[in-house]
Amino acid sequence: MVALLSLPSPPSPVIFEAGPFALRWYGLCIALGIIVATWLTGRELARKGYDSTLALDSLFFVIPLGFIGARLYHVITDYDLYADDPIPGVFAVWNGGLGIYGAVAGGFLGLLIFGWYRGVSPLVLADAAAPGVILAQAIGRWGNYFNQELFGRPSDLPWAIRIAPENRPAQFADAEAFHPTFLYESIWDVLVCLILLWVARRFANRLRDGDLVLIYVSLYSVGRFFVETLRVDPAFLIGGSIRGNLLVSSVLALSCAMVLLLRHSRPPRKQPESD
Repeated sequence: MVALLSLPSPPSPVIFEAGPFALRWYGLCIALGIIVATWLTGRELARKGYDSTLALDSLFFVIPLGFIGARLYHVITDYDLYADDPIPGVFAVWNGGLGIYGAVAGGFLGLLIFGWYRGVSPLVLADAAAPGVILAQAIGRWGNYFNQELFGRPSDLPWAIRIAPENRPAQFADAEAFHPTFLYESIWDVLVCLILLWVARRFANRLRDGDLVLIYVSLYSVGRFFVETLRVDPAFLIGGSIRGNLLVSSVLALSCAMVLLLRHSRPPRKQPESD
């Protein structure tokens, strides 16, 4: 009955192969996410009166540093996966393994450099990019579906996902279906994107540069916290039992919310009156 009601998994993470070249669903999802994020960021910049081509130009800074940051975060926090065979394991990104928080940190560093280079506030750029970035995350999470990874505990819910025996954790070898945590996070990311777009328009006169970034990180981290409570994939642990991303998510959610509240708890400075 569980097999009949649960969602099927894809037969292969590879779309097609031609000699040494293989097009994978994981890479395609990431590429689609980047395209969508760039398009939406350009629209947000244009709405604020900036040149929309800044979104495309910034990719030369954001993508390399964001990619490096994402991989570094994953490798550092899950180094046990690569300790026995670090080369070329740490570079095999086509098999999955990119940390969102590392990507955000690296991407923001890229925006800092790009903003300095073009004379535009990086906070303005980051606010414009925030809705597109979270939407890209929603698309990118489907790469985990095709890789049959980052799922949750066994489940008999109608939307549980079937996982092939070779991709199941050893302790759940007899289970057939699991929580599709990639789907939960993807849905949450879409909701956060819509919230950011609404806030950017509804409170345009009250927002300060950087506010949308704080809202984005805080809201995403709230969703990530609850998703982490379901996941069973290997993760770096704190105290031998607590998933590290639970701590990272909770700290970021609370700290960003607190900074946002503090920024708006003080009245704006009055401009000196001219004689």
